[in-house]
Amino acid sequence: MSVAATSSVTSASSTDTTAAASRTAKKSMGQEDFLKLITVQLANQDPLKPMEDTDFMAQMAQFTSLEQSSQMARDLVSLRSDFARQSAAAMIGRDATVSTADGDVTGPVESVNYTSDGARVTIAGVAYPLDQVVRVAPATVTATNA
Repeated sequence: MSVAATSSVTSASSTDTTAAASRTAKKSMGQEDFLKLITVQLANQDPLKPMEDTDFMAQMAQFTSLEQSSQMARDLVSLRSDFARQSAAAMIGRDATVSTADGDVTGPVESVNYTSDGARVTIAGVAYPLDQVVRVAPATVTATNA
């Protein structure tokens, strides 16, 4: 009875299509993906023609390089964030000029706030993104009568 075989093939095919549709595409291969790939490759190799030592070592070197590159990228993101915080904090008490759509605003930096969008400097009670600061100078000292 070829009908039963056809229906089971159709059923298996629709299951595979549903499973494929539920997967999400990844942009890059991670550490776990690489380890799974090597494990499957070793499990399915021909016992009469095992993987050459040099091939295995080359793959392990690629894996190490991938891990080091990923760690370096994380470290650079952290370093950039720390640098932005330090730069913003150093502006407190100094005169800063901020470029806005309405023109430049100049005044002493009163405070710095850190948000998920980055550092924001406060001048005259208004918070501006750090990337809008175009000039920083020592605070101007005004003479007072004693």
